[in-house]
Amino acid sequence: MSRDYKKLQNGSDIRGIALTGVDGEMPNLGQPEAEHLASGFLLWLAKKTEKPLKSLRVAVGFDPRLSGKYLLQGILNGMVPYGVTVLNCGLASTPAMFMTTVFPEFKCDGAIMITASHLPFNRNGFKYFDKDGGLNKKDISQIIDYAQSDEYLSELGGRIAEDNFQMILGKKTYNSVKTDLMGAYCDFLKNKIKDGVKHPKHYETPLKGLKIVVDAGNGGGGFYAKKVLQPLGADVSASQFLEPDGTFPNHAPNPEDKAAMASICMQVITNQADLGLIFDTDVDRSSAVDNRGREISRNGIVAMAAALVAEEHPGTTIVTDSITSDQLTVFLEEKLGLKHKRFKRGYKNVINEAIQLNLEGTDSQLAIETSGHAALKENHFLDDGAYLATKIVIKAAKMAAEGKTLDSLISDLEEPVEAMEVRLPITCEDFAAYGDRIIEDLQLWASMKDCAKRDEDGNIVPVEEGGCCLCHCGMSTVEPNYEGVRVNFDETHGDGWCLLRKSLHDPIMPLNIESNIEGGCKQIAEKLRPFLSAYKQLDISKL
Repeated sequence: MSRDYKKLQNGSDIRGIALTGVDGEMPNLGQPEAEHLASGFLLWLAKKTEKPLKSLRVAVGFDPRLSGKYLLQGILNGMVPYGVTVLNCGLASTPAMFMTTVFPEFKCDGAIMITASHLPFNRNGFKYFDKDGGLNKKDISQIIDYAQSDEYLSELGGRIAEDNFQMILGKKTYNSVKTDLMGAYCDFLKNKIKDGVKHPKHYETPLKGLKIVVDAGNGGGGFYAKKVLQPLGADVSASQFLEPDGTFPNHAPNPEDKAAMASICMQVITNQADLGLIFDTDVDRSSAVDNRGREISRNGIVAMAAALVAEEHPGTTIVTDSITSDQLTVFLEEKLGLKHKRFKRGYKNVINEAIQLNLEGTDSQLAIETSGHAALKENHFLDDGAYLATKIVIKAAKMAAEGKTLDSLISDLEEPVEAMEVRLPITCEDFAAYGDRIIEDLQLWASMKDCAKRDEDGNIVPVEEGGCCLCHCGMSTVEPNYEGVRVNFDETHGDGWCLLRKSLHDPIMPLNIESNIEGGCKQIAEKLRPFLSAYKQLDISKL
């Protein structure tokens, strides 16, 4: 039987629609898909480890989404009958699932997390791990190839443990080994804080006297307040939305969401807290709020994480995504004495680049996106929002003992006066090739020494300055650049920069613009408009 799961691939994850409830969105990720993909992962894992199926151990967990337990049963259907030991971790965080391959009491060969990160309630998906970390895009493609083919899956052999089930509510439910992963993971984080602070008077309660607001957005991060911070002496009484609720009734569990950040900022101010921490649904991202209710997010969270790393690893290279500000580079390189490699969007891209730099002999201790994905070398290059929060909490406690506040670490970070992102839809079917053409043309135009026009075929060609229709004045390309085209604009033409790139997965071209003057973003956008308007299958109506 042939199956088509390729549309479920979202880079290094699986993402799909698991529930009805949103107009125009019909489910395409249910128990059959979960079963086949779990079997595909099992075959992939068996081939990589060269272990017999009966000796494999795989952990499975889920975030609070309403479809999590339903999809869990599909995963069990795809693995348990083959004799694999499956550890059922229940409600968990994505980073904790990877730690089942690290913590000696679990000894797992792989793990599956059922999550769709910050996406709406009707979505769900899978993230896969082995002992080397999160799987890459090519690994997911291979798993899909296996899952789609009965011929491939036949390599798993017979379903030797078909009787390893029980009947629950009249349905066959395959057995798994229930385990307290989150208890072990919380102990790991608590010990990290105690050892990091080393309080001379109360080692066991090093956070005594600190008031910390945690906002879990009704995702999976509530444990951090109740089971990590509170036992260490922190006052978490002002924390909000800690209870898991897959309908996400209060705000999106997303540190990039404006309403979410506004909510925690107000909570910190109202309750006169020392620190605020906010997580996404599956806790692989986080951001913070200082004691004055100011966001430490986007450029700020990159700067904060880098400042923490710089103390122990002076001169290391920080790998970030492509949309970071020029001011962040100045802070990292001139204020902290670090090196900054502005790379590509996509948390796996920045992580893999940092790993590659280390293999090549360049020390890189931190890979981080402005979205809040932060992966430290000391923590297996695992993007773990709770681990980053732990590093921040340790520093906050130590600074509080000295009568200082956390915000002083990044007080020298300047921010642009204006910033905007516009997502420009591509309306043709072959959107990837169309996007490539636009990027190639922008690269050509922005790098020309003279002004330009379009010839009869729409190609960019140079002209004398007096007769141009595409004025190049004040523009220069940024090199090196690893994604799309980044263009600088001088003080008389917007005093800032833009980055035009293709979306990682969708028929969209995100355009980021920042400026150091009021009205500068609009000035840059107007400079780009005549160029972009020539592409009839690029919708620039929102520009």
